[in-house]
Amino acid sequence: MTQHAEPDATPADDEKDAAPEETPRAPRRVVHADGFGAAFCASMAALCAEAVIGGTGALLVMLSREHDSLPGNLIMIVGVIVGVALLAVLVSGFVTAVAVMPALALARRAARRAGRAERGWWTLAAVPVVAAAAVVVFGGVVALGSLALSPPLTYPLWWGALTAALLPASLVAGAAGRQVRDGRPVRMARRVVRDGLLAWLAVGALGAGAYGTGLVKVYEPPRLEREDLAGVWSDGHGGKVELTSDGAAVAKGLDNYVWDGTGNAKPKECDGSGKWAPIKRDGKVEGVSLTIAGCELARNWNVGGTAKEPRIFHEVGKPGSGKRYVLVKGAEREE
Repeated sequence: MTQHAEPDATPADDEKDAAPEETPRAPRRVVHADGFGAAFCASMAALCAEAVIGGTGALLVMLSREHDSLPGNLIMIVGVIVGVALLAVLVSGFVTAVAVMPALALARRAARRAGRAERGWWTLAAVPVVAAAAVVVFGGVVALGSLALSPPLTYPLWWGALTAALLPASLVAGAAGRQVRDGRPVRMARRVVRDGLLAWLAVGALGAGAYGTGLVKVYEPPRLEREDLAGVWSDGHGGKVELTSDGAAVAKGLDNYVWDGTGNAKPKECDGSGKWAPIKRDGKVEGVSLTIAGCELARNWNVGGTAKEPRIFHEVGKPGSGKRYVLVKGAEREE
């Protein structure tokens, strides 16, 4: 039986039906990514590592200085740690976007215009420039908000601190980006996390050793008795109160912070006589209760300072503001 070709068949159709292997292909060009994602992740990891190590070091130093008591509630401690960790991730992403990546872009552009290969020293040169621009912008915003310039020394200090903080993250991010563009495997973020963890453990071990051996001691408020509280306490700029051993108090020019109705606490001079009493807990003096009826001052003061220079203070403004009104026992002092 003879097989006839279909009249609609054409040579073009025959070529379409051919196996793909029989069709010649042009060589495909391998194109690598620009490394943005790898650089961004590496920068965030480096900034988080800096924050954790720096925060641990600051905490170890703070323990030896005068400070408020640390929270003893385990749930509160865990909550603070989680909150700080989330904040560190958010801030690291923001800083990477507005400072690290622009520094890398500036370094790449400068290297291309110079006709040189991109290397780490271009990043070293670009970071101080970006840090200076950030200080100018941020300083301008602060000046507009407060309608006043900061002290001249503040700006170079900001610039130096920002440059030092951005350099490690920028160098790590630049190296990660170059590896991607060169087609090499990238594990920079993993390495940063690993090395950062080791550095954090080393800092913690050094701190624990220093405190454990007694080389550095945790700060404790001075142990005062009632007779230690008697005397003249001064704020250093004209305000003072005299506490007598029989529980009487005489104030002269003492600042009495009262709410002004707008959410701010403004000082008013307090003159007059009243009474005082030590505040004890578990037999230990932790503060002073002071009442001056003439100026409606009734406040509890905490004990701080050292045994050689004891202080009493209370917080000013909203809770957690960090502002204090401090009185020091002894001679007048200038601030």
